Amino acid sequence: QVQLVESGGGLVQTGGSLRLSCAASGRTFSTYAVAWFRQAPTKEREFVAAIGRNAATSYYVDSVKGRFTISRDNAKNTVYLQMNSLKPEDTAVYYCAARPGGGFPLKYREWNYWGRGTQVTVSS
Repeated sequence: QVQLVESGGGLVQTGGSLRLSCAASGRTFSTYAVAWFRQAPTKEREFVAAIGRNAATSYYVDSVKGRFTISRDNAKNTVYLQMNSLKPEDTAVYYCAARPGGGFPLKYREWNYWGRGTQVTVSS
């Protein structure tokens, strides 16, 4: 079992930056792949980025490549999402998700554990 808690969301202007954190409980956190998803009003939950168990691999949706960076610190049981050059279309609730083992499925139903989310709002 893994419990996830997101933080770091807020209101930022277009072009600004935010760093989201996902703090996890559980001694086996390093055996889980972790992803960030986001969900805007009236839209389906969307995959944003994921990172492998030892941080050797990562994957990004095309719309955030070059702007967002996912990283993890297994000693702190924390995964980060550094978001730069933010755009109004990045506005959403951002969720942290985890699944045991490897693989980065893009469908949210294939991730086992979820946080409650943190709101990110980018003003134009």
